Amino acid sequence: MNMNWSNSKYILRAGVLSILLIIPCLVSAICRTDTIIKNYKPDSVRIVIKSDSVIAYHTGDSLFTILQADSVISNTKESIVHTRYDKRVHRMRKNWERIIPTHSKIQFAGNMGLLSFGTGWDYGKHNQWETDLLLGFLPKYSSKKAKITMTLKQNYMPWSLDLGKGFSTEPLSCGLYLNTVFGDQFWVHEPDRYPKGYYGFSSKVRIHIYLGQRLTYEIDPRRRFLAKSVTFFYELSTCDLYLISAVTNNYLRPRDYLSLSFGLKFQWL
Repeated sequence: MNMNWSNSKYILRAGVLSILLIIPCLVSAICRTDTIIKNYKPDSVRIVIKSDSVIAYHTGDSLFTILQADSVISNTKESIVHTRYDKRVHRMRKNWERIIPTHSKIQFAGNMGLLSFGTGWDYGKHNQWETDLLLGFLPKYSSKKAKITMTLKQNYMPWSLDLGKGFSTEPLSCGLYLNTVFGDQFWVHEPDRYPKGYYGFSSKVRIHIYLGQRLTYEIDPRRRFLAKSVTFFYELSTCDLYLISAVTNNYLRPRDYLSLSFGLKFQWL
């Protein structure tokens, strides 16, 4: 009996001592949780599936979070939907941005009016293509009243050369444009009062071709206000009617069928 009690006391003392030894280890392990978490690389993402319904994950320096698998799958599906939606919206906005004009122009002469004003679009891999829409003013001179013209112009610049200090040049620019004059006295088809084929051309619409050169100055970003660059250009142009006249009339000189014009281009975008 004494022996059993003595053994029991020893067993009880050993159990208490074991518990006292285990408690500090548990406390130490709990206190080291932050240290263990911080040992993860900030950019790493660890995902551990504990069961069919629970997912534990860790991102960067944040604590472990337990989420239901169904909610994670649901959020994943929503993110895919939002991604497709965002792409569609981005594509739609990009298409709409294409119609925003990138520059404005003012041009003197060119068989499109004394002065023409308008806007246009640059495009192409190196912005070597331009499309312009211009409205021109033609004083009345010997006619009864002034006139308004409209021009649709397509330009092409094969290459550009950097001159340094903010200057560059396009040594060759070329293109064609359609020009029309507003007024009842001009026609596309001959009026009935003329014999059929009397004129053989339209007095309302002219087709022009031109060659020219350009000089561009890139404005310092700290000094920009309305434009990022300014381009001076000149053009030598002629129209379909003038070309026909030059071929059929040998006495005509280049000054009779060529037109010299000047202009400025203000680049916005």
